Amino acid sequence: MTEQTEVTAAQIARLAGVGRAAVSNWRRRHSGFPAPVGGSDTSPTFSLAEVERWLRAEGKLAELPAGERLWRSIASSGAGGGSEAGTAGVLAALGTALAAGKKKAAGVDAKLVDQAAELAGTTSANAVFEELLGRYLDTYARDRDTGSATSALAGLMAAVAMPRDGADKVVVHDPFCGAGTLLLAAEAAGAGAGDGAWSIVGQTDDAALAALAGARLAVALAAAAVGSRHIVEVSPGDALLADAHPGLEADAVLCQPPSAQRDWGHDELAYDPRWEFGMPPRAEAELAWVQHAVARLRVGGTAAVLLPPAVAARRPGRRVRAELLRRGVLRAVIGLPVGSAAPYGLSLHLWVLRRPTLADPSPSRVLFIDQSDADRPGPDRGQDRGQG
Repeated sequence: MTEQTEVTAAQIARLAGVGRAAVSNWRRRHSGFPAPVGGSDTSPTFSLAEVERWLRAEGKLAELPAGERLWRSIASSGAGGGSEAGTAGVLAALGTALAAGKKKAAGVDAKLVDQAAELAGTTSANAVFEELLGRYLDTYARDRDTGSATSALAGLMAAVAMPRDGADKVVVHDPFCGAGTLLLAAEAAGAGAGDGAWSIVGQTDDAALAALAGARLAVALAAAAVGSRHIVEVSPGDALLADAHPGLEADAVLCQPPSAQRDWGHDELAYDPRWEFGMPPRAEAELAWVQHAVARLRVGGTAAVLLPPAVAARRPGRRVRAELLRRGVLRAVIGLPVGSAAPYGLSLHLWVLRRPTLADPSPSRVLFIDQSDADRPGPDRGQDRGQG
């Protein structure tokens, strides 16, 4: 790392092994604390070298935590002198090696693999990789939509969408998987459900995140001792414009699509067969993702899609929403508490959709649940409403 390396307050807290509040206190109470060198007023960044010197002088940095030392080794060993792509490549290769229990990783220094294996021996390979991935996302992906659902919300989405019949063969898909949080939750929700083969299929428009998500899932499956039975496939590319899995029939689709997407392919995809409920309006990219999710479901499969609340009310999308209701595909809309996922100032909606079977009665009602204010009393917290 160089003198120009910058760190956030959260990274300083990790470096010193304290909470974020302690860093805020240091900035207020110690005039010698390094001044910001970048970032913004609400999210400043500081010179890593200056911070380290201050921490040592104040006796707050006796020794770097093992995880921090490993992260620095990875970040400085990437191709191009620690570039984002190089760091992602090293981290993904390291995760694949940890998942397989190997002492070598393609393109990675053997000493780095040994360092990771030693740390994994004190905790677990899964814990080590999750910590390293968190460092990567903090450093490189702060301004990108990488799938921001909390682990609790991801678990809820998986519980809603995963099949309950104990089937041994299950296909789970996320067409905008980011770092793989929702796919990881789906695997956890189905742990112990059967001994058959699973297919965990993802796609994301960021090639680096695709590699990291694949490695993350491999490490988690190895930790759960099901890696030999479950198949993981995470592909790079835009699922709307360059769908990597056009013939997929999934039992469950989980997705938090990108918000306020403008260039989603409205003109190029005008006659796409996925729009069976109507052509999504140009300004309604979310309804394109909703229909993509339904198009990848098998008959009887369920999708859980996390959406901004405006998607349920904007006038241009009215015809598509009406057709989803008329055909019995939209089964429930759940208003979530503020802060469940980015953007954190909104109460997002979770849409539950199902590809009906011939035996399914045509539903005349849709379930609406309002959990946007969990402390608010009243009879309208959860209710059925007719399609009209």
